[in-house]
Amino acid sequence: MASALTMFTGLGRKISGKDTQECRTLQVDMPARSSVDIEFNNITLKVSEGLRSKKKTILRSLSGLFRSGELTAIMGPSGAGKSSLMNALTAFSTTGVSGTIRAGDSVCELGKRDRSLSSLKAYRKKSCYILQDERLNPLFTVKELMRFAADMKLGNTLPEKLKLSVISEVLETLGLTGSENTRCGHLSGGQKKRLSIAVELIDNPPVVFLDEPTTGLDSSTSVQCIEMLKKLARGGRTIVCTIHQPTASVYSMFDQVYILAEGLCIYHGSSANTVPYLASIGLQCPKYHNPADYILEIANGEYGKFNDVLAERCTMQGKEQKSLPQPLVSADKEEMSCGKISIVIKPPHELYKFGVLFRRCIIQQYRDWTVTHLKVLLHIAIGIMLGLLFEKAGNDGSKTISNLGYLIVSIAYLCYTSLMPAVLRFPSELLVLKKENFNNWYNLKTYYAAVLVTGIPLQIWYSFVYSAPSYFLSGQPLEISRFFMFVMVLANVTLIADAIGNVIGTCVNPINGTFLGAITTCAMIAFAGFLVLFAHMSPGMRTISHVSFMRYAFEAIVLSVYSDGRQPLPCPETKLYCHSRYPSELLKQFSFSSENYWPNIGVLLTEIVIIRIIAYFTLSRTVRTSN
Repeated sequence: MASALTMFTGLGRKISGKDTQECRTLQVDMPARSSVDIEFNNITLKVSEGLRSKKKTILRSLSGLFRSGELTAIMGPSGAGKSSLMNALTAFSTTGVSGTIRAGDSVCELGKRDRSLSSLKAYRKKSCYILQDERLNPLFTVKELMRFAADMKLGNTLPEKLKLSVISEVLETLGLTGSENTRCGHLSGGQKKRLSIAVELIDNPPVVFLDEPTTGLDSSTSVQCIEMLKKLARGGRTIVCTIHQPTASVYSMFDQVYILAEGLCIYHGSSANTVPYLASIGLQCPKYHNPADYILEIANGEYGKFNDVLAERCTMQGKEQKSLPQPLVSADKEEMSCGKISIVIKPPHELYKFGVLFRRCIIQQYRDWTVTHLKVLLHIAIGIMLGLLFEKAGNDGSKTISNLGYLIVSIAYLCYTSLMPAVLRFPSELLVLKKENFNNWYNLKTYYAAVLVTGIPLQIWYSFVYSAPSYFLSGQPLEISRFFMFVMVLANVTLIADAIGNVIGTCVNPINGTFLGAITTCAMIAFAGFLVLFAHMSPGMRTISHVSFMRYAFEAIVLSVYSDGRQPLPCPETKLYCHSRYPSELLKQFSFSSENYWPNIGVLLTEIVIIRIIAYFTLSRTVRTSN
């Protein structure tokens, strides 16, 4: 104990005011924590079925109390409103929801226009929500994912040894010991479920919501999963989960069940009291019949229309139970906290979280060989191929137009190869991002900044590895300044294409996004000034061409090769006349000004900043609205 106390030296500090709502009490060896009951009143959900149709009521004035230390199951037939109630209680989706939810000292009133956003955030900080699908990054091992969760939730407040001790204890509690070095993509379904819970238990949340935790599991694994949840509830937590149709053995494990039918609560009580309760109102459960199946059959109306009667009686009993005093904490629960040391942990600063996210993005990019290794190899191969295809075109007066073709092809190639992966970038990570952001792992701005900081150097590197072979093989001027001007243009093209792809990917689904990305690239090429000269365009089309970033990129890349007093190109002896061997005449023919290189770079950089800002807001909207 003395050594443990020494580890904690300097960790204690006074926390008061607003900070107390953001703190969690971390206790060594996962003991019981402070109790937080969930009480909700008059939860109603109305959704619109169309523009002119009336709103449909999904949840009808539901009320209830989920106590700490108990495992509660929300059940009901398909369409009863289980997921809708869970989304409302977690504040995961509040559109059309009205009512009041209380979690400890936090009160959240939904449906009011003047509701405080701070009260909603304070309520969310009391709980975590583990969704039905396992939202885990397959490229990371169990140990890495747990370490990442510990860094995000505990920060650098704890010593390294104590942080690893917390991780080991959580893994041991959930039966994941021995799989620390296994990547998440190689875990079984049951292990993924447990890992999804483990990463949220790092900071010892008082309330845990789970959506269909047994979906996709066999009967044996389902029993193990429910046993684990009951063990966590006995540690002083409020555990609430939805479940569709449990077996009799699983149903008996729940301390409380909350049965829904047609948006109404028809039973709220212990699982052991289900059969006696139904018998008291004349509904006899057949012998050897699963009580869960029987009450769901009643909810479906197989024995008559009893839902309204059961809902009215359940409401009356609920009011009577609320007037009763809450049960005292049992001696077993108190014994669990004996000999434990509690530490108040304040969430780390967003700057620290940025560093953690930055490291994760670096590791993810390195391990995703399709994003980095394969792409680099393809850029080198295509660079060599195009360099050989346009061999010595940059220093041959008879091949000037072909050389301009090389320049526009370079822009189009890097635009397309940067835009299309960017369309799929955020949609592929949206599930993980939604879960981690909702459970207060990090701010969306922090995540977006980490993605940008790690992605921008990579895009610049792609433009360089493509340019290195193709520039010199195609016979462009052997001047280091021109080469870097050439690379700078292509780097801006990759960055702006990546930004446009992010905007498209966060506005439409991936299938439509790939189509829009291809159409966008084609439209930009058409107005770049190569296929149709600006002098040949009508005034209206010439005005529209300013929308195309390739207009500025093409002019800048041509100027990087032919401006700054470049001498006339040599004309081969086999040719009688080389019309385009004079760079000044070429620039005049394409309506380019030799002084426009840096202004064009400035326009491209400005567009990058603007589109990046737009991409953030479209991503934020997608994270808020996607379910």
